[in-house]
Amino acid sequence: MLYIIKINFLKVPNVPHSKTNSRAIFYWLLICAFMVMAMTGIGAVTRLTESGLSITEWNVVSGALPPLSTHAWQEEFAKYQATPEFSAKHHWMTIADFKGIYFWEWFHRLWGRLIGLVFALPMVFFWVTGRIAREDRLKYLGLLILGGSQGFMGWFMVQSGLVDRPSVSHFRLAAHLSLALIIYCALLWMAFRLRFSEIRINPPLSSSRPLALITLGCAFVTIIWGAFVAGLDAGMIYNSFPMMGDRLWPPELGNTPFFYDPASVQFTHRILATLTGILTLGLVTRLYSANKPLSLFLGGFVCVQIILGIVTLLSVVMIPIAVAHQIGAIILLSLLLYSVFITRLKYVPD
Repeated sequence: MLYIIKINFLKVPNVPHSKTNSRAIFYWLLICAFMVMAMTGIGAVTRLTESGLSITEWNVVSGALPPLSTHAWQEEFAKYQATPEFSAKHHWMTIADFKGIYFWEWFHRLWGRLIGLVFALPMVFFWVTGRIAREDRLKYLGLLILGGSQGFMGWFMVQSGLVDRPSVSHFRLAAHLSLALIIYCALLWMAFRLRFSEIRINPPLSSSRPLALITLGCAFVTIIWGAFVAGLDAGMIYNSFPMMGDRLWPPELGNTPFFYDPASVQFTHRILATLTGILTLGLVTRLYSANKPLSLFLGGFVCVQIILGIVTLLSVVMIPIAVAHQIGAIILLSLLLYSVFITRLKYVPD
């Protein structure tokens, strides 16, 4: 006997338990996804405090521990003093100041190591005990490889600021964040498949799938463009809204190389964020009849996220507000990803 079930996105449905569809794997994937979300927040603090170049080497094992002696701290500080960033920006720093920025980069890397362990060790257990379906094993291996690649991408980004420039490449920063978002979305999608695929929905939402996909893609691009804003310190200029100076667009627009001009990059981020907001509100109206809790939360949250973006700009990128804006973007992406997922669910007529 088939039942038509209204989706409640805040409640995990009761679906049959099996070795390949277990609550344990579902919650494990959610924990990993949460850790990746937290990583984006830690990364935002690391970037905003200009801490990312404080560790000049990539030691996968030995680097898990911070310097433990005065001599070790002096050695690390000496390495940092040889970087372009220290010469151009932080030449005033003492070793006490250096310890402050070193902490955030060390914690950022430590958290990445923890994510790897929290994913890899349970995966081996679930694999050995037969809880991971054969057809899904390559997906989990792929996620493991992506996680390892993210560590390399992080170091590739850091290297760009250690040679002849006092900051990391905003292109590499965007690539680093892009890979993090891909991993995050893949973890959530696999979790959704495990626990929500048995749901039946009425009315059907398949007609809303194109809009949901477009909105998700626009949100993704907006977040990545935010990495360009951060990498170029573009949030430190034109700290007013909606005007940029005495007009709606910056006078620099079109006069300098687009991807290297902070004003143009900030303006584009504003446009993308506005478009994402409009598309999200349009999607809310399409989802309302099938899932009121999700649609109302999604509509309210996108407004909060836009406000956070504006306040971040007006505050000249105050760190707590900017980090909240970053985490808010990931939450919005999660809601949009779930919206895409439910448009794929089966419909059972009366």
